[in-house]
Amino acid sequence: MLNVLLVEDDVDLAETVIDYLALEAIACDYASNGMAGLQLIEKTPYDAVLLDLNLPRLDGLRLCERLRAAGNDTPILMLTARDQLDDKLAGFEAGTDDYLVKPFELQELVVRIHALSRRRSGQIQVLRCGDLEMNLKERTVKRAGQSIKLSPTSWQLLETLLRESPQVVSRQKLISAVWGDDPPDSDSLKVHFFHLRKAIDAPFADHLLHTIAGYGFAIKAEKQQ
Repeated sequence: MLNVLLVEDDVDLAETVIDYLALEAIACDYASNGMAGLQLIEKTPYDAVLLDLNLPRLDGLRLCERLRAAGNDTPILMLTARDQLDDKLAGFEAGTDDYLVKPFELQELVVRIHALSRRRSGQIQVLRCGDLEMNLKERTVKRAGQSIKLSPTSWQLLETLLRESPQVVSRQKLISAVWGDDPPDSDSLKVHFFHLRKAIDAPFADHLLHTIAGYGFAIKAEKQQ
């Protein structure tokens, strides 16, 4: 069963949505303001968040920005009566993944929830594993507070691994993500990973980059082993 969070100050609409989602086997937690929604998201993993734009205490745009800045990659569907292009662009700039204008069909809402729940958000601004942090907006990488310089290829490899962390990423998926239809030879791939490992692991006691024999690579902290 999917588990989503609805952050909406219209109680009547919220009750209608929650009841309908229950019929579709989708569990739905509820918050009536932005701060309450933020607190729930921080302590509960959700498959998706349904977020109203106009909210008391903390509006939808600010809530979305705070989640992305904190590295939360839960897919977000913005629900709003605003249908102007500028409003939609503001939502995407804040980090939302999809947009649904009120009034909407509940069946369409369910379809979009299922689509979003199958992926993590591409709008995330900060990727983390242990004491390693990659800031996509500022284009910086740090570990234990120390700045790390990466080549463009090493950056792409690390970003791909962090987006999937702590899961193992196959060699083929890494090659496709970084090089597309022009894959490097095996020795070249080894060299790139040697330099990546040297940059993010060599100066530190705990290693984050792991080679999974016969399959691929993973970025994970010791506690995630």
